[in-house]
Amino acid sequence: MKNILIKTLFCLFFYYPIHPINAQEMTPEDVVQKSMESYNNRNIVAFMSVMDPNVTFHDFSNGALTMQGAKACRDFYSALFVASPKLNSTVLTRTVFGNKIIDHEYITGRNGSDEAIELVLIYEVENEKIAKVTVLRKES
Repeated sequence: MKNILIKTLFCLFFYYPIHPINAQEMTPEDVVQKSMESYNNRNIVAFMSVMDPNVTFHDFSNGALTMQGAKACRDFYSALFVASPKLNSTVLTRTVFGNKIIDHEYITGRNGSDEAIELVLIYEVENEKIAKVTVLRKES
């Protein structure tokens, strides 16, 4: 009986770690990078996997709420991905500031357009999900 108990304890301590082996926390930068890669691959499932169910999008210039919630986000980006077969965003600069990631992006192929768009996006990440995105548009 004693040998069975020792073998059982041995198995528990050496074969079953306290934390699962594959459980790796994503940093805020990892979350935003996954979002960017999913955007460029037009993969709505992967893109939405890093969005908070209550995600909000805001216009920096006037603070207006432009989109709210995962459903609105999924609907908008699903349509954009379908209409933009050559969609690509390149990060020109990235600043990591705690849970905020500030990207200066150069976007091409949006809605089939040849015109490039430059944006600055401020992503706020909470619990490995993008909770808020603030968009700064280049003034003409």
